[in-house]
Amino acid sequence: MNRDYSLIGEESRRAVERGLSQAQWYRTEVPRKRMKELMGRRNGPAIRDTLLWFGLLVLFGGLGVYLWFSVWSLLAFAVYGVLYGSASDARWHECGHGTAFRTRWMNVVVYYLACFMIMRDPTVWRWSHARHHTDTIIVGRDPEIVAKRPPALWHIAADFLGLFAVPQAFKHMFIHAAGRLLPEEATFVPDTERPRTYWTARVWLLIYAAVVAACVVSGSILPAMVIGLPRMYGAWHHIVTGLTQHSGLADDVTDHRLNSRTVYMNPLSRFVYWNMNYHVEHHMFPMVPFHSLPALHAEIKDDLPVPAPSIVSAFAEFMPVLLRQRKDSQHFIDRRLPDPVSSVSVSS
Repeated sequence: MNRDYSLIGEESRRAVERGLSQAQWYRTEVPRKRMKELMGRRNGPAIRDTLLWFGLLVLFGGLGVYLWFSVWSLLAFAVYGVLYGSASDARWHECGHGTAFRTRWMNVVVYYLACFMIMRDPTVWRWSHARHHTDTIIVGRDPEIVAKRPPALWHIAADFLGLFAVPQAFKHMFIHAAGRLLPEEATFVPDTERPRTYWTARVWLLIYAAVVAACVVSGSILPAMVIGLPRMYGAWHHIVTGLTQHSGLADDVTDHRLNSRTVYMNPLSRFVYWNMNYHVEHHMFPMVPFHSLPALHAEIKDDLPVPAPSIVSAFAEFMPVLLRQRKDSQHFIDRRLPDPVSSVSVSS
């Protein structure tokens, strides 16, 4: 039986009636003093990583332009694309939580830049992600469920190159620029925030129009290789890491250990992903900054399911489940939880 993932359908109403919306979520107990330490915000780690990110973007983007058109330029743009079209996914996310930097304006600047690069309206996605954390993988309530049941695997595969996400992003830009929201967006974006969305879309469309004009005038796609197209040819990494977050796990539960997945990743992926591989930890305690997530993991790991030892092993766990869900949408990974440690249920 296919479920209705719409935010304005019957599943949404039933989720509210069943008490799944804005529910009390399980959290591992952490001593108050230790949690205060883990939640401490600092500028240093984010400034370091952001300067490195910008430096690498300039380096590989510059090499791509300078060596255009050659095999070496394509290799440079391959790296640039991941830094643009995938690293921006983690940056909008963490800065959207307001935890990456201690200084507010730094969060805001990186958030808006990363939103432009990943083609996600900063206002809509701030509220969308708030809903995702409030009602994580609650069918009819969470607007960010990627692997629905049954999963549209062809759609997911196509988005390794942004073939659906990018046209959809432009469709939304045109709708917003006309002064409208999508019906589902209207369920979580406050009235007072909507004009900001409309003006953001208009500015972004002007920028992309300028990029297209530059391509026409120069007779080359090189301007688009720098702005716009990296969201497509560099998207694969954020799709890979994003799929590890919740795919194949339970829905309609109020324990993040059952619907989220922590994965041990290599240092390069952790830099691009900004430590969001500690995903159970992030959902349990979303105000802990990215640089403290490894320490949070060490603090609570005895109360969590065993993490996937690598990205490959995570895919090996959930891909057979997604394949089976095409015929049996009720199938999912029924996580075995560790024996209870001292714990407390608190509001998410």
